[in-house]
Amino acid sequence: MQVWPGEAYPLGATYDGAGTNFAVFTEAADRVELCLLHDDGSETAVELRESDAFVRHAYLPGVMPGQRYGFRVHGPYAPERGQRCNSAKLLLDPYARAISGAVGWGEEVYGYHFDAPDERNDLDSAPHTMTSVVVNPYFDWGDDRRPRIGYHETVIYEAHVKGLTMRHPGLPEELRGTYAALAHPAIIEHLVGLGVTTLELMPVHQFVNDHRLVDMGLNNYWGYNTIGFFAPHNAYASWGDRGQQVLEFKSAVRALHEAGIEVILDVVYNHTAEGNHLGPTLSFKGLDNASYYRLTDDPRYYMDTTGTGNSLLMRSPHVLQLIMDSLRYWVTEMHVDGFRFDLAATLARQFHEVDRLSSFFDLVQQDPVVSQVKLIAEPWDVGEGGYQVGNFPPLWTEWNGKYRDTVRDLWRGEPRALAEFASRLTGSSDLYQDDGRRPLASINFVTCHDGFTLHDLVSYNDKHNQANGEDNRDGESHNRSWNCGVEGDTDDQDVLALRARQMRNFVATLMLSQGVPMISHGDEVARTQRGNNNAYCQDSELAWVGWPESADEEGLGSELLAFTRAMVWLRKNHPVFRRRRFFHGRPVEGTHDELSDIAWFTPEGKEMAQRDWDRAQASALTVFLNGNAISEPGTRGERIADDSFLLMFNASPKTLEFVVPVNHGRQWQVVVDTARADGVRPDTGAKVKAGDRLTLVDRSMTVLQRPV
Repeated sequence: MQVWPGEAYPLGATYDGAGTNFAVFTEAADRVELCLLHDDGSETAVELRESDAFVRHAYLPGVMPGQRYGFRVHGPYAPERGQRCNSAKLLLDPYARAISGAVGWGEEVYGYHFDAPDERNDLDSAPHTMTSVVVNPYFDWGDDRRPRIGYHETVIYEAHVKGLTMRHPGLPEELRGTYAALAHPAIIEHLVGLGVTTLELMPVHQFVNDHRLVDMGLNNYWGYNTIGFFAPHNAYASWGDRGQQVLEFKSAVRALHEAGIEVILDVVYNHTAEGNHLGPTLSFKGLDNASYYRLTDDPRYYMDTTGTGNSLLMRSPHVLQLIMDSLRYWVTEMHVDGFRFDLAATLARQFHEVDRLSSFFDLVQQDPVVSQVKLIAEPWDVGEGGYQVGNFPPLWTEWNGKYRDTVRDLWRGEPRALAEFASRLTGSSDLYQDDGRRPLASINFVTCHDGFTLHDLVSYNDKHNQANGEDNRDGESHNRSWNCGVEGDTDDQDVLALRARQMRNFVATLMLSQGVPMISHGDEVARTQRGNNNAYCQDSELAWVGWPESADEEGLGSELLAFTRAMVWLRKNHPVFRRRRFFHGRPVEGTHDELSDIAWFTPEGKEMAQRDWDRAQASALTVFLNGNAISEPGTRGERIADDSFLLMFNASPKTLEFVVPVNHGRQWQVVVDTARADGVRPDTGAKVKAGDRLTLVDRSMTVLQRPV
């Protein structure tokens, strides 16, 4: 076999049409062997003799796409010094564009013996581990263009590749659960009809099913256990894992873009699947443990701010390079439109404390590629000081956990929720205005993959996670949920009606709040997980979306879907619900309108005074949104004018009369009434006048519209 010197960059395996350049970083190694793997189980080892700045490299003519490979690193194995090199372990390329196979859990993939943790394990891991794959980078993107949807027009739909598609009756069996299913007209038509602009995919970077879960007969379903930051997860490919997963993912992105839908990836750069000091040796740990991971004062052990066993070393230039190269790759080569960063506070831990100006954010800010796509932070981790909602840099938007908590509290009847609810409804200026951000920095959500589904939020007071095998100890115990009087399944029609009304309340509130709304997949058809609020290991019908044709026994799927569509489109059709600037609380200059851009009223139709906000049991109010007082101009500088709206919230446990405020419009039309099963469509809404009294049943919401 010919071996040429090759180049130190780009890292990974780069096919150029005639052969492949291999390059891998390791400062810890004495020698590195590139191992080409053959289908008969044999391997051909090539020593990487060339080294530039600790990058070992070689070019192999004739090595084609589909070739499986790995690395064997010869170097010190001294855990007490943070060194874990072991040439018996075949290692994945951190820059692998595709990964083949799965881990076969056994002592072979660990660097130590189970019965002697301090003793080096020299069992060969090659037959039991995953392998890197050379891929063909060429793909016909045609005239693909990123939709580039502004945040003010964005409706995010968080989904799991398999969970979204596995039970859809319109999909062929062989495509269900795959990237190809995302590109199928049945899925795209649903998203387009719902009004979704942006599909946020739960982790599709190659991940590992944990040893513990596999032994229990479970899987790491959610996928927050990454081992390959450049490789699409191979189990979601419908026709092969020797590079086919790359082509299939690109095809899905192309099809979604053609429908005008963006693709955002939920990415996990805070840790890897190699776990703590008792975890397997799959890649980074064997290449250069101390360069990739945050170690404690005793280098045998790992700092863990993620709850997964390890944290990547965010002050290492090689870790930062890996992350930035990965992000750019997914934007430039895979054409994705942005990222949601899991446990993003960990990325800010340059040293110990969360530092808003850490190196990672500096790099993102100045990067000409990454800085131009959507960047969404999950602004917390499990470490000390890890709750950082509102503290990320101006380029970033954030999952607004305070929005979720406050909206849940209001509708379940918690006292003293009204004042904070007003802030969350109007874009959370207390969190985002001081650093120059806008309401659109707030990604609003009521539910997401982590926690109860919308159906379960109104059906369970307590988690029911027995299926996870941890005696119901896992998952959040404080869910801010309310079961409407009965825990779980019931035949009580009054309870079922209240639950349906509460779901409509949550959907309507979410869609009419300032900020960017996010829907969790299946909530629009009342998906249930039977009270499991931590379905991370449930790769089964418990976690997969059940579509309307197979909706639950309460028959809510079709009704809620129609209501959710109506609310999304009401938002999309009216810029007053998706303002790009915060409300002023006063008339807006140049609009020739003497009314304030927003006003707050008691149910009696009187403007709210401080004592009304301060009342502990206050749980009802009316909000006036003046469509004729939108301060921001359109894209060409034109003035934006819209209809005006009155949002009436009755979150109390009793029926209340609301007075339509005077001096804010003479005639209105009812366009939303969550007390009705159909939610009231605009073409059937009743007409009301200023001073009229409307009866709102307990825990319901009514929206009135006045033309501009």
